[in-house]
Amino acid sequence: MELFDKLGISSAGHPTIDWELTPADTFGTFESWGGRERVRHASERFYYFFINGWQNPPGLCLMERGIKFARVLAEIDAPRELLDQCMARQGKSSYTDKNFAIDPALKDWLQANLLDHFDAAKVHPVKSGLEEESQEAGLPRAGDALPPVKPITLRGTPAVVATAELQDILSRHNFFDSQRMPQGGHFVNALVDNNDDLTVTDRVTGLMWQRGGIDIMSLRAMQKQIAAANADRLAGYGDWRLPTMEEALSLMEPRPNSKGLFLHPCFSRAQAFIFTSDKRKPGGYWFVDFKQGTVFWASGTIPGGFGRLVRMA
Repeated sequence: MELFDKLGISSAGHPTIDWELTPADTFGTFESWGGRERVRHASERFYYFFINGWQNPPGLCLMERGIKFARVLAEIDAPRELLDQCMARQGKSSYTDKNFAIDPALKDWLQANLLDHFDAAKVHPVKSGLEEESQEAGLPRAGDALPPVKPITLRGTPAVVATAELQDILSRHNFFDSQRMPQGGHFVNALVDNNDDLTVTDRVTGLMWQRGGIDIMSLRAMQKQIAAANADRLAGYGDWRLPTMEEALSLMEPRPNSKGLFLHPCFSRAQAFIFTSDKRKPGGYWFVDFKQGTVFWASGTIPGGFGRLVRMA
């Protein structure tokens, strides 16, 4: 298929477009080890089109998906009126998902312009971003002579937080949130490299943070991973835990870094959205999403979330 040839996808695996796969299917299918029986092994790849509503204006994209694997392969030049009509039919999106499935009209257009008669000018490959990640960020190191900072104490105990309380939390600490506080919010950290390739410490909050993290899983499985990290004394300590919403929001930067996250580049890009220890009233769990720069709530089971552990330094 000429489309896959242009994008450098080998024909050996017989890649095809999955017209039935939608963004709503993907977490349950691919992040919890195959919600659909046809996902046979971790190396299997699926390809589908969707509308990315996070970008402005929304755009039509081709996605490559697999177990714990996702990348946008290309952006497609499609008629704006077709995209707008497709999104309008599906109604208003939420904070947690602004991706839309394609409709029959878009499918027909794609079939005619990319599959039956391939128009290469309409396909714009997207750089994969799969190259080895660097976490070098030029931070001062532990032991360096550093200027004094004004310490701030953030809530460190889990709480039940209602949606109506979010705006007050954001305003109280000047946290950035791309949806609720896009103008002016910026909590300023003073991060220090602890010389262990594992952690950094924020001199403002007194928190030591894991630079990497824990892969996506349910909250119950996450708690087991935290217990194992403490038993193994990660970075020499045994009191690691999930951050509260306030603690996690203290890492939110007002602009995306070179890895595409609203986060300091010293942190791994692999943990795009993380569990907090806070529950939502009346139900669910709160997450901080560094990819979209916002807070959202969801179930603690499927798909779950990633983990970035914290402790008081």
